[in-house]
Amino acid sequence: MAWLSLSIQTDCQHAEALADALLGAGALAVSIEDADAGTVDEQPQFGEPGSLSQPGWVHSRVIALLDPDSDARQLLTTCAALAGLDDIPFFTQEDVADQDWVRLTQSQFEPIRVSERLWIVPSWHQAPDPQAIVLVLDPGMAFGTGSHPTTRLCLEWLERQVLPGMSMLDYGCGSGILAIAAARLGADHVVGVDIDPRAVIAARNNAEENGVSARFLDSAHELHGQFDIVVANILANPLKVLAPLISAYVRQGGSLALSGILFAQAEDLIAAYAPYLPLGITDTRDGWICLAGVKA
Repeated sequence: MAWLSLSIQTDCQHAEALADALLGAGALAVSIEDADAGTVDEQPQFGEPGSLSQPGWVHSRVIALLDPDSDARQLLTTCAALAGLDDIPFFTQEDVADQDWVRLTQSQFEPIRVSERLWIVPSWHQAPDPQAIVLVLDPGMAFGTGSHPTTRLCLEWLERQVLPGMSMLDYGCGSGILAIAAARLGADHVVGVDIDPRAVIAARNNAEENGVSARFLDSAHELHGQFDIVVANILANPLKVLAPLISAYVRQGGSLALSGILFAQAEDLIAAYAPYLPLGITDTRDGWICLAGVKA
């Protein structure tokens, strides 16, 4: 059996409404993506505490999975009108072969060894080393399964820096993996912030799964206080824009680590944070870097 997949071009004003209309009309699954992903026009999503979260992309792509006998054009005509679109947006369609999606997904995620004592293990796997610190984490809607080089760089940095009783802020927490790791490594007061409310929910669930105490907030909520350790694994442009804000969360004598940065972007980020604290490259992997420094 094959399913029908629709790829629909639209904008951020209509993407969510169109996705909701498709689900209401019987779509089996719907997702929204950046239509410019992988190009120079790719649009990173970020926010800051106290600001209104409005994630979305100027050029959006809505992907819908339908029953194979669906009339795609008729369905899209109805849903476009419900979403407030005057015309049917451009779309393409293709057949998707049926598979055991759960088994296929699980086969793509194996335990990841971060270091001698730190592992990331999906819930359907046994921990390879029961004596190690194990982070139980399944792939989901939020970024951060531990496989990306930037996540690995931040985890390795945290393992070197976290001491029992420290406070920690994970800015742009995604799945919460860095906050959870800090808590498992001994951090006492742990907070995570993300622009995406779904990421906040996922992070809370992951923290509960790992039996750690951590507070996760939507970036629309105001965040006060300073921390011994602040980590932000986002992207270079939002890190530059948010330099004053992120730096302000680092207490005097505290440490900051930034990733989501390509080697060629290092000088710009170091310059952006120079008024607040000195940063230097602490590690690299596959063209990505981790910047870190201590606030005087």
